[in-house]
Amino acid sequence: MVDLNDTKTAFALRSDTQLRKAYWLFKLVANKSLVGLGKNASSRAIKLGLPIRTIVKQTVYDQFVGGESIEECEAIIDKLHDHNVYSLLDYAVEGKETDSVFDNTKDEIVQTIKYGAKRKGIPFAVFKVTGVAAFPLLEKYSAGKAFTELESRSWTRAKNRIEEICYTAHKFGMCIMIDAEESWIQKAIDEMALEMMQRFNKKEPVVVNTIQMYRTDRLDFLKESFQLSQDKQFKLGAKLVRGAYMEKERKRAKELGYQDPIHKDKAASDQSYDAGIDFAADHYEDMLLVAGSHNEESAITLSEIMEAKGIARNHPNIWFSQLYGMSDNLSFNLAKEGYNVVKYLPFGPIEKTLPYLIRRAEENSSAKGQTGRELLLIQQELKRRSLKK
Repeated sequence: MVDLNDTKTAFALRSDTQLRKAYWLFKLVANKSLVGLGKNASSRAIKLGLPIRTIVKQTVYDQFVGGESIEECEAIIDKLHDHNVYSLLDYAVEGKETDSVFDNTKDEIVQTIKYGAKRKGIPFAVFKVTGVAAFPLLEKYSAGKAFTELESRSWTRAKNRIEEICYTAHKFGMCIMIDAEESWIQKAIDEMALEMMQRFNKKEPVVVNTIQMYRTDRLDFLKESFQLSQDKQFKLGAKLVRGAYMEKERKRAKELGYQDPIHKDKAASDQSYDAGIDFAADHYEDMLLVAGSHNEESAITLSEIMEAKGIARNHPNIWFSQLYGMSDNLSFNLAKEGYNVVKYLPFGPIEKTLPYLIRRAEENSSAKGQTGRELLLIQQELKRRSLKK
């Protein structure tokens, strides 16, 4: 049994000052009202051109982002790797929808892949399809609606960007993860991900699709994707997560009058997630599994499944994954015990990563249990350190 309560290991990279700052930050983001106020205030500050860099830099940015550039992330990447924790680089700039921005984002992702291929501590890169393709196009395609001639040309450019990203990963021997997004654009993302897998995953898993298991249809989708990989003879890459858009999904389903695509409660989502993990572990020789979760029970469940099935802890086809700045007790303790662990490490200019940072704050304010757990572990480690002095 992995000891996930070993705070000495969990916070080995954090100084006392950093831990205290993290403690107060998690206290703040646990308050939904304060998070909402901060979101509105930051949006207004950006529109007014007010200098908010210092405030953001010293709070949520330092906690959840590696740096403004890849080079700024190097020290963190090295420190993580010293503790057998790998990095998954993410150019976390989003929210713009012009071809020039899409092309620039594609170029940054390509450079990230080339950079990661040169370093031992970076086996993965990741991107959001909405970073290189317009949301309305993805929505229209997913709904089965016909494109205009102009939209068809835009769609071709978007697919070319995605192809270039995946080809670069294949060429340089990296894995590239494709993030999951809202259900009403996910069909387009899934189809492109599977198409890229059929092209580039013939021998090794290169392209990895993210599957949000809080959706009622995703366990079936995972099984169907695996069957397709067997039929078409490619290696399936699947990152399983619970999901990040629950409130938005439920609200849209209610407003538009269609069936809520999300499981009715947390217990059902947990059951779906664990069933997906179990299925993937049954087929680990033929697919790559990345278990993206901050849930301790899920981490223990997967470790127990691996033990029961006789799967080596460091088998290259099974990875645990958490976000940078969160759940260090999972990441570092699992890595200490010999499991493959990768931290999702975002980077990008402060102003341009604000949408990502706001999502992290909102996510923590919604996950009362997660935030409470972070606070308790930080308190325990500060107490342990104080008793040693």
